[in-house]
Amino acid sequence: MHSGKSAILFLAILFSLNKTFAQNQLTFSLQQTTKEDTSKNFFNAESPLIQYYGRIQNTNPALPRFWSSGVYIKAKFVGDKFSFFVNDQELYGNVHNYLEIVVDGKNYRLQTKFATNKISVIGLKKGKHTITVCKDTESGNGYLEFAGIVCKNLLPLPPKPAETIEFIGNSITCGLGDDNSEIACGKGEWYDHHNAYMAYGPQTARALNAQWVISAVSGIGMIHSCCEMKILMPQVFDKMDMRDDSIPYNFDQYTPDIVTVCLGQNDGIQDSTAFCSAYVDFVKTIRNKYAKAKIILLSSPMADDKLRVVLKNYLSSIDEYLQQNGDKNIYKYFFKKQYNHGCDGHPSINEHTEIAAQLIHFIKENKLSDFKS
Repeated sequence: MHSGKSAILFLAILFSLNKTFAQNQLTFSLQQTTKEDTSKNFFNAESPLIQYYGRIQNTNPALPRFWSSGVYIKAKFVGDKFSFFVNDQELYGNVHNYLEIVVDGKNYRLQTKFATNKISVIGLKKGKHTITVCKDTESGNGYLEFAGIVCKNLLPLPPKPAETIEFIGNSITCGLGDDNSEIACGKGEWYDHHNAYMAYGPQTARALNAQWVISAVSGIGMIHSCCEMKILMPQVFDKMDMRDDSIPYNFDQYTPDIVTVCLGQNDGIQDSTAFCSAYVDFVKTIRNKYAKAKIILLSSPMADDKLRVVLKNYLSSIDEYLQQNGDKNIYKYFFKKQYNHGCDGHPSINEHTEIAAQLIHFIKENKLSDFKS
């Protein structure tokens, strides 16, 4: 369905930045846009041929807005040219989000440059193609809005995967520090190494042919967050913009089949009663939202030997308590070692792959859902 309706300023290009990926000669052109696109080949964001995944605010359906890392959008199209429009909040006036763009199964990573961005894929062969656009950075980097597509024609996608996994956590789950392919660790801004698409959660979901939702904030904890943060996960879990603890989230958007909880790294070693009590209450909150979900309690993949033992004891006690009190859909998994070879002591992409492999094996071994991988 074509539409000139967009509620965004487009075209009249003020600036153009091209980036070429030599491995298959695709070029990505990033342009600032200032005029409405009235092309007959423009599909607005409301097109039923575009699929959306994750925590998305649809107050304005022509500009779906999202904060969380890992929110992704899919489309299938025909032709040798493709462009899409993304608005960036430009938090603090200078923060720009990163995107993972997956074209026919090949990954590329770009950063927005403007408040209104037109990103074009150049060099495609004629024929049918699929594209995924994923927010690599998190709510602390501001929101994005998806504002439409220009292509020869959009085609129907296969139905969304029947199963969904929600990954609750901190910076590890966000994918902070995992990607130093373009900017070396210790250089740039704190978010320059974010790659949520390649974090363990989305890798796990893709391997199991499941949808994924990431509900995570860097630095957050269960009863203690790092870096003088004033928020805790139980406090922000029901929000769209978790970092700002604002905008209520409608849990009717998704009902996950599996929920993983990976918290405790930022808490560190705490009073066991206080930590375990808060954790039990949080699991009960999750259960209240998702009555039938399998909930997996995960240790921290970044934990050192001392914290790993403590978290194992905490989670074992929490699991036992919840099981004894009638919740039989609780599981626990403890990662085998510390993963810290990415930036700032976080897991690298390769380590996220290893973490995902363990989680995939656990889900399959315990037959936690009817995933068709």
